[in-house]
Amino acid sequence: MLPTDLTVSAVVEDDGKFLIIEERPSGVVVVNQPGGHIESGENPEQAAVRETLEEAGCEICVTGLLGVYLWIHPQTRQNHLRIVYLADLIAQDSKLPLDEGVYAVHWLTASDLRRRSRDLRTPTVLRSVEDYLAGKRQP
Repeated sequence: MLPTDLTVSAVVEDDGKFLIIEERPSGVVVVNQPGGHIESGENPEQAAVRETLEEAGCEICVTGLLGVYLWIHPQTRQNHLRIVYLADLIAQDSKLPLDEGVYAVHWLTASDLRRRSRDLRTPTVLRSVEDYLAGKRQP
């Protein structure tokens, strides 16, 4: 059995649009929230802030926990556990270099994401946005 892949991400909303990156992790372009793995010496919130800056050129402030999501890849059976934070946008710098593999930064509505459902890296991307819009929050 494969070990569980633990990642963090941030749902950042601004005027009805959500911060989304376009990346190519396995040769196929997908859309995702900025996020990634926790590095040595940082906590999950710090990882979400760092990853958002590296992947989207956006400085954020984590404001809460949206949820913890488990997705099991249907073909590989790999478990993906994602801690999803709520965050406010502080600043965006389009001149910052983006992480390798990140091709574009977008601000998309939930409807845009639904239309691009085939392009989502995992179903957790849309599910977390829908949970956010439904007012779900964790203490």
